[in-house]
Amino acid sequence: MATKPPAGDPVQDAPHIGPPQHAAAGLPAIAHTLKAAREQMGLRRTAQTLLKVNQKDGFDCPGCAWPEGDDRHTAEFCENGAKAVAEEATLRRVTPDFFAAHPVSELAARSGYWLGQQGRITQPVYLPEGADRYEPVSWNQAFTIIAEELKALSSPDEALFYTSGRTSNEAAFLFQLFAREFGTNNLPDCSNMCHESSGSALNETIGIGKGSVSLEDLHQADLIIVAGQNPGTNHPRMLSALEKAKQAGAKIISVNPLPEAGMERFKNPQTPLGMLKGTALNDLFLQIRIGGDQALFRLLNKLVIETEGALDEAFIREHTHGFEALAAAARDTDWDETLTATGLTRPEIERALAMVLASKRTIVCWAMGLTQHKHSVATIREVVNLLLLRGDIGRPGAGVCPVRGHSNVQGDRTMGIFERPAPAFLDALDAEFGITSPREHGYDVVRSIEALRDGKAKVLFAVGGNFVAATPDTDVTEAAIRRASLTVHVSTKLNRSHAVTGRRALILPTLGRTDKDVQAAGRQFVTVEDSMGMVHASRGNLAPASPHLLSEPAIVARLARAVLGTASATPWEEFEKDYGAIRDRIARVVPGFEDFNARAARPGGFRLPHAPRDERRFPTKTGKANFTAAPVEYPHLPPGRLLLQTLRSHDQYNTTIYGLDDRYRGITGGRRIVMVNPEDAAALGLADGSYTDLVGEWKDGVERRAPGFRVVHYPTARGCAAAYYPETNVLVPLGSTADTSNTPASKSVVVRFEPA
Repeated sequence: MATKPPAGDPVQDAPHIGPPQHAAAGLPAIAHTLKAAREQMGLRRTAQTLLKVNQKDGFDCPGCAWPEGDDRHTAEFCENGAKAVAEEATLRRVTPDFFAAHPVSELAARSGYWLGQQGRITQPVYLPEGADRYEPVSWNQAFTIIAEELKALSSPDEALFYTSGRTSNEAAFLFQLFAREFGTNNLPDCSNMCHESSGSALNETIGIGKGSVSLEDLHQADLIIVAGQNPGTNHPRMLSALEKAKQAGAKIISVNPLPEAGMERFKNPQTPLGMLKGTALNDLFLQIRIGGDQALFRLLNKLVIETEGALDEAFIREHTHGFEALAAAARDTDWDETLTATGLTRPEIERALAMVLASKRTIVCWAMGLTQHKHSVATIREVVNLLLLRGDIGRPGAGVCPVRGHSNVQGDRTMGIFERPAPAFLDALDAEFGITSPREHGYDVVRSIEALRDGKAKVLFAVGGNFVAATPDTDVTEAAIRRASLTVHVSTKLNRSHAVTGRRALILPTLGRTDKDVQAAGRQFVTVEDSMGMVHASRGNLAPASPHLLSEPAIVARLARAVLGTASATPWEEFEKDYGAIRDRIARVVPGFEDFNARAARPGGFRLPHAPRDERRFPTKTGKANFTAAPVEYPHLPPGRLLLQTLRSHDQYNTTIYGLDDRYRGITGGRRIVMVNPEDAAALGLADGSYTDLVGEWKDGVERRAPGFRVVHYPTARGCAAAYYPETNVLVPLGSTADTSNTPASKSVVVRFEPA
């Protein structure tokens, strides 16, 4: 039987600290999965729902973007995916009575955990200017309020249209179409905060901002390098692919400032032997200092170039450009400086080199540990350099693998959710719909916050996500949001963005992935794109949480009709009735989606074309894959400071907090902790169990403080510390971003420690 939501926030000031674990998944993962599902859904609904997750006739998990193979398990989900499903399919409800009982000022004082535990929002609510409580509103009234506000703007560029990665292809395509017909490219999205650096680096080097590998490639690889990523918590189903690769003989190198249980040993809950013994994954753990990855890969590239017979000279000659510049830069690479930058030893790097040289098929996987630094784009380019030197792009078992963190974040970008769209995309969109899209680039997430702060943007309309909690420089962001005239959030559950609002605010409740979607033309499905370019259908199987919910495509279509009116020739009403009509238009606008409806209806879907992978054709400015030779950078710390990375706990998915534990790291009952190497702690006088304020330091001289964190002595790399976001987002300066991509540098925060 499902349980009621917590009445009050749990106390978090006395977390229990035990030893870190050295294996992930297994029986504990099953127990935690079933407990979370039972509390939210009850036993019967748990079975009804979880058995449809990631199945060909079911719905796509609203969690991560890891792909599924053609052969699926009955239980094709992980612990954190099951928690995401449980919170969406919950029996708990947030009704108008809830909002009457809880003023916004109270909601703003609650934790993200408490807000998320309250359940599904059942009908639209409105916060009038000067009011402290949301009140029920009809859908027509809601769209009238939005239309009046948008029409009153002096320029379309005063509106911001934000997209979360959960948004379906169909909804995303309509949303960007509406924004451009309205007259702006202000389409910030969650990718701006995570893999924008990957897209920037890959577009320049190989001509497409996506990974080049499939699941089958992982299974065939000789060597897999997992850099700046914690699959055991953030992409648990990836562990199954790594296990299969190991069983086929692959070697695995993990590059990370923290040891992670999932990379040490995976206890596969799908097999009895896996649960009992598990599979050791790491062959080599390189405990790198934060931000030292570019230096590591540059030295590896130097050593590969200097090793006789190590280069794929035919591939370099036929398919690449810029080798001489890289070779010249690599010659200047210094061993001592690399050891300082990385914190590694010479034997460790030499062992990694030997594994690279022994491999004929290498894949490099990465996530936020590489993408959220000032020099992230240069770092990822250096990763690509290594693969190009060995000819490891465009052949089976080899390639680049940026692991996306949200289930359709890649698909949203494919559908045109981008503030800097390609001219060819806009030309195709305009030709199909008879509109004139703006050509001036819009605002990304960081520039959107700056625009709100500076009064240049006045309306924020967000489809999904938790904008306030996901973004950097919390105090600056919240003050900027409060300057808006109207904030609108399309949501399934409560989060902090509903409590930090513009002068007026709306919450528009929507269907989730688990919900049946029935429109005038009958039952509908949506599509998503996974991290490896597979597009497939998603069909919910549960009755919606309320009869007052609208789907995301329906919300966007009605918004467009209310704002654009009869001046728009786009058939918005038809799109709401039948999503197949949307897919027909996508097929004529987006390359690779030809015959979209028929291909999406096939079980398992279809793979999008990828020229470097499929043809060894590189659609760059040079027409070839590009070597690059950026100067090597790494963080330099003043005395008495540490470099902080923000990260997730195991009871967390992005900004959604499922619980207060991080059991793989031995931490339970609290989130305000900071992990510090014992030797660094001794030097700084930080006793284990003491409490400290984290104070960020940046070139603007502004003090950014995160108070009251318990010190946990933990085996991090020397000079490095780690703490959970969103609690530490307050320390990340809005202006501290990656070169080129403008992604917040959330993994490179200089901090000092002051007594709490």
